This record gives sequence, C-alpha cells and structure tokens, in this order.
Amino acid sequence: QLQLVESGGGLVQPGGSLRLSCAASGFTPDYYAIGWFRQAPGKEREGVSCISSSGGSTNYADSVKGRFTISRDNAKNTVYLQLNSLKPEDTAVYYCAVADLRRNPLFWGGSEFDPLSYNYWGQGTQVTVSS
Repeated sequence: QLQLVESGGGLVQPGGSLRLSCAASGFTPDYYAIGWFRQAPGKEREGVSCISSSGGSTNYADSVKGRFTISRDNAKNTVYLQLNSLKPEDTAVYYCAVADLRRNPLFWGGSEFDPLSYNYWGQGTQVTVSS
C-alpha cells in the first residue's frame, strides 16, 4: 500500500528557510511523478512544484520560482522541497502527492499542477511564515 509522509514544516521568520521531506513507501518510483501542493485557509489547493521519476524534469509555480527547489532521492524514496526566502504568503499546509503516469500519460502536457492528476496524497505539514 502506497504511503506518503511529509515532514519538515514549522514556524519561520520572513526570509528564512525550511526543507520539507516526503517519504514514500509501497511503490516503485519508475512510473510516478511527485508533486508538492499547498493550501492556505480559505483558498484552493495550488500546485507548487513537481518532479519526474528520474528527477530530470521539474516544474515550479511562478510564485515560487527562484525560491523553492525540488529534488528527489530514489534510493531513499524521498522527495524534498527546499523553501528559501520565505514570505508570509507562503504560509499554508503543504502536501506531497504522487501521480501514476501509467494512468495519465499526458501528465507533462500541462496537468502537472492539477490536483486531479494525482492519485495519492500525504497528510500535509504546516508551514507558517511570521515575525
């Protein structure tokens, strides 16, 4: 059974950094892309970043480009999201999710940030940016 466990969230001052981790178990990473989403109170869930099974393809939302970096370690079945230069508007619950590319071969054609493209979700980790 596929499981995703996020960690690394917390309270940080504006301009600070955090590294989120998404530990996955119960599946082989070859056919999956992994994405990070976030949801602030009263707002819709939005895609932040995603990465291919090999790590060779990545994508970022415009709001985080140049500040966030996604990476993965397949030996550890873990995906990381490095958050730098954090702003109060980055405050949200951050979720990782897995997309089974066998079910969605057009994933990289523009649906990378559509929550409906993802098949499995973690429980989320809270990131709060405040002075």
